[in-house]
Amino acid sequence: MLGLGTIRRVTRELRTDIAAAHERDPAARGVSSTEILFAWPGVQAVLAHRVAHALHDLSVPVAPRAIAYVSRMVTGIEIHPAANIGDGLFIDHGMGVVIGETADVGDNVTFYQGVTLGGTGFATGKRHPTVGDNVTVGSGAKLLGPIEVGHGAKVGANSVVITDVPPNSTVVGNPGHVVRVDGKRPEGPDADWIHLPDPVADAIRELSGRINDLEGRVAALNGEEPPAQVRRLRPVRGRNPAGG
Repeated sequence: MLGLGTIRRVTRELRTDIAAAHERDPAARGVSSTEILFAWPGVQAVLAHRVAHALHDLSVPVAPRAIAYVSRMVTGIEIHPAANIGDGLFIDHGMGVVIGETADVGDNVTFYQGVTLGGTGFATGKRHPTVGDNVTVGSGAKLLGPIEVGHGAKVGANSVVITDVPPNSTVVGNPGHVVRVDGKRPEGPDADWIHLPDPVADAIRELSGRINDLEGRVAALNGEEPPAQVRRLRPVRGRNPAGG
């Protein structure tokens, strides 16, 4: 059954999870650890999972799934007892987060509400994502299948990712496109989803420029006035919601 070593490990992981909430949630600044434990559903869900996972590893019947079921009802977050969760996972808000049975989550990872680490078929074995350390996954993003998300990657809100993500890169769109953010490593849990690159808009801008060029050449050959310019798409510029 549960030994002192297991209890010490769960206690250490709980301290790390509460510290992650203090560090990454602006609403937790100045809030006591006790209040976070009792009022932050993401912290509660991860704590419940750590207990359920420890019981699952000991092959205790019924209890791990019962704990996961009650945790889902209370917090709105579903984590399978067999999923491997690293230290310092922070789930912000959390409602609708689903982490599947064979998922592996590294250290210091941040999930926002509605994130899914799901499977893509009915096969047994490894069928859920592996998420590296220091990864940030935006609201509503879906990571599907036995893919790997590298260290320091960012997944934009509502992206659907079905292929591997290289370290220190950013994925946006459906299906997810791997991009970079101003040539910089997107390390850390900042939440600036407004200024992410848009590969679809970039492609449309490139096509509209080529169409303008071709129409101008045709008009010159026919001795006609050049056509009106296609209005170019401009990237969204706004305040950084992360406060930057």
